[in-house]
Amino acid sequence: MATGSESDDDPSSEQERPAHMERRRWPREPAMSKERPPHASPALEPLRFSTQDLPPAEQFQAWRAHMAPLVDVHLPEGKSPEDAFLAEQTGWHLGDILIVQQRAHAHRYIRDQAMLRSSPIDHWNVCLQRSGQAWTEVNRRVTETAAGEIFFMSLGSPYRGRTTDTEALLVFLPYELLARDASLLQSAGNTVLSGSHAELLTGYLTGLETNLGNLTIEEVPRIIQTIGDMVVAGAASSTRTDTGQNQANMGLMERAHRYIHVNLHSENLTPDVMCRALGISRTRLYQLFEASGGVLNYIRKRRLLQAYADLSNSADHRPISEIAEAAGFEVAANFTRAFTHEFGLSPREIRRTVATQQRPAPAIRSTRRYGKTIGDWLALTG
Repeated sequence: MATGSESDDDPSSEQERPAHMERRRWPREPAMSKERPPHASPALEPLRFSTQDLPPAEQFQAWRAHMAPLVDVHLPEGKSPEDAFLAEQTGWHLGDILIVQQRAHAHRYIRDQAMLRSSPIDHWNVCLQRSGQAWTEVNRRVTETAAGEIFFMSLGSPYRGRTTDTEALLVFLPYELLARDASLLQSAGNTVLSGSHAELLTGYLTGLETNLGNLTIEEVPRIIQTIGDMVVAGAASSTRTDTGQNQANMGLMERAHRYIHVNLHSENLTPDVMCRALGISRTRLYQLFEASGGVLNYIRKRRLLQAYADLSNSADHRPISEIAEAAGFEVAANFTRAFTHEFGLSPREIRRTVATQQRPAPAIRSTRRYGKTIGDWLALTG
């Protein structure tokens, strides 16, 4: 296995290294599912995106639109939007986890502060690099990931980078799933995992990938638990040595997130009350949530996401006004306006489609010309 390296250089200044897709038919043909007994549970249904059948001049724009809720993507220098850009993703929802098999031509990507402020995506991300290379910069530190390596990062912080033609397996885990170990995971962010735990995780994900088309709903909970445990173990064995102040900051952030999670529907969830509960100043609290657009913005997004989950629950028969009040909105019209702005669908549209057993995926500020986006896929996790 190649060894990942870190530097303080801009990833865009690195000399481009030649990399090619593996010599297989493009795109990869989906594996055939095994025959299952007549009364067996249904297998998981994949989500698919591909630019292959589009005219070459539309392929990169389709990729850019698909990825828009997560990152803003750009072509490498010397490439034209009129050139063919082959990319494909096959997504699998395993309960709270989204697994994505991805192939894409070389491109650059950026997730900046403005995008963080307008996006509810704050997942943990594991990338098992199958081929090609990638360089990702967080806080002016660049990490290189080579074929065969496994990269870990948080989507709750700004980053940028570039990649050659690559094939990768991506695993997205919602923040709350691993909130108990948030401080450990934050300190291991933007890292190539190493050691025996990383090798075990690589082996497990490789075996899982070959069987995604044959998994059943009953198998998902144990898989979620196993992946979560292995990611935490891999991060723990790969964590860089941080200063005592950085470790204290991560511990404080974990306490703040836990406090919000426990008191999400409390009328007393205010910055002043949080400061007293955490024993910190308002300035310190605002510094902790600066990357999330501020503490009030973070609380608002968590409440809207909970409201979306409640409205999508066919067993929850509460009036929309009651769900709005639980989300901190005294005026239902204000709730409808904020909810529709966040997800692209009104609360009534969510409930109506649930009633007809057609649960939609929210549109998160992206064009719909090319179909559902990676943001739609991620919105159904957590």
